[in-house]
Amino acid sequence: MTDLERAARAGFDALEEVKRYTGFGTGPCQGKECLREVALALSRITGRPPSTMAPFTTRPPLTPPELKYFAASRPRRS
Repeated sequence: MTDLERAARAGFDALEEVKRYTGFGTGPCQGKECLREVALALSRITGRPPSTMAPFTTRPPLTPPELKYFAASRPRRS
């Protein structure tokens, strides 16, 4: 049995609930890559169409990253 199946059997069939139960969407992609796949899998398990599932709540990082991490480094010209 998968984590999604366990979550659905425990009564957690909304994406927000599944996120809290399994931890999906809390990795580096913050759900941007896995949300669709999890919604489709949950749809197969519960029989509900994915279009009826509200996406989970996104939250900003606890500490904003410094801008230097977003700046592209370019070699210096002489």
